[in-house]
Amino acid sequence: MAAPFFSTPFQPFVYQSPRDEMIPFQILGGEAQVVQIMLKPQEKVSARPGSMCFTSGAIEMDNTYAPENDLGVWQWLSWKKITSIILRNSGPADGFVGIGAPSLSRILPIDLAIFGGEILCQPDAFLCSINDVKVSDTLDQRAQNVVAGAEAFLKQKLSGQGLAFIAAGGSVLQKNLDVGEVMAVDVDCIAAVNSTINIQIKYSGPIRRAIFGGDNQVKATLTGPGIVFIQSLPFPRFSRRIARGVSPPNLRENPRLLIQIAILFFLAYVVILSSLTWTEEVI
Repeated sequence: MAAPFFSTPFQPFVYQSPRDEMIPFQILGGEAQVVQIMLKPQEKVSARPGSMCFTSGAIEMDNTYAPENDLGVWQWLSWKKITSIILRNSGPADGFVGIGAPSLSRILPIDLAIFGGEILCQPDAFLCSINDVKVSDTLDQRAQNVVAGAEAFLKQKLSGQGLAFIAAGGSVLQKNLDVGEVMAVDVDCIAAVNSTINIQIKYSGPIRRAIFGGDNQVKATLTGPGIVFIQSLPFPRFSRRIARGVSPPNLRENPRLLIQIAILFFLAYVVILSSLTWTEEVI
């Protein structure tokens, strides 16, 4: 069974697979963590492309297409990667693999057997996996969950009985919801949830909040039972803060700019109209 994600860094853990295989791993570092997985001969790890940080000398790496991803062709056409990398220990002795987080993230070990064989994650949350883990894109088709601004919410589904590692930004909290317990969370702050949790997505206020302050505009109401992982620094929010600091505001990120431009044009129109009226009266 995987150790809880909030355990002390540098402490070794052991994962026991359904086939009674024992695979030790370590989560190293505080921010931008690295998971180090020990592999016996012929054991392997599946990981997202570009996530490999270091390996022992006998580890071989190969690319493979994930046929279970039904949207693979469409992902390829939209410039997304549709392959995974396989890291296999081909040597006669034990080896190790280091998989790094893509940003200032914490790495969460998810034993899918504990989560009923399925968990829903934010896009690109998957980092690597051991044994039986299937990664696929999904989309909640329930009408009550389809709102503008939440189209990318929990689009990645992990299923199977193996051990998966996912990345979440900033500090991460685990909330256990009892039956009927309700919790409201900003959409961007949800890293992963049980498939047993009922999710309702809606706007958190009137439209004027989107104009004068668009942050925390879309929230999710979660109803238990189940477990939710909440991240304090989601990557979309982090990237928006950086973009605001290094580039001038645009209409999408700052709706107030659109209002200011409209007011400027209106005042210019009033001035021009008043000038023309005054000119006609003088003549």
